[in-house]
Amino acid sequence: MTIATPIAPSSADTTADLSTADLSTADLSSADLIWERACAVTDLEPSWGEAALVRMKQIALFLLSPTEIYAVAHCDPHTDAYVMARGIVGSKGDRPTIASPLHKEVYDLGTGECFSNPALALPTYQTRVVGGFIEVAVAA
Repeated sequence: MTIATPIAPSSADTTADLSTADLSTADLSSADLIWERACAVTDLEPSWGEAALVRMKQIALFLLSPTEIYAVAHCDPHTDAYVMARGIVGSKGDRPTIASPLHKEVYDLGTGECFSNPALALPTYQTRVVGGFIEVAVAA
């Protein structure tokens, strides 16, 4: 299980950087990843999703606290509809979750594991904050 883990802030930012698991790039080395700016941290509201287009990928971003930002695929794995940013944020124990707004499948925001249907998985992306902006790691 991988949960968002704060890492040392960059010299250009006073906000802590953070990382989350990335199922879509799990087999890639860090050299195969590119950090792309998605939006300003202030563009997100706590516990509410926003969709962003990053390198032609629709990604849903979730700000859970000043030190926890998650990025997952905006596409619902069950229906292939681009709706995950409108999902319901919650938790299962200490694991933050997102429930699809269509059929209510519940996914771990850190790992993408589906609690309600083990055959499904939601791709996740690494995130960090640099200079007040959220960056997402995507395949080069």
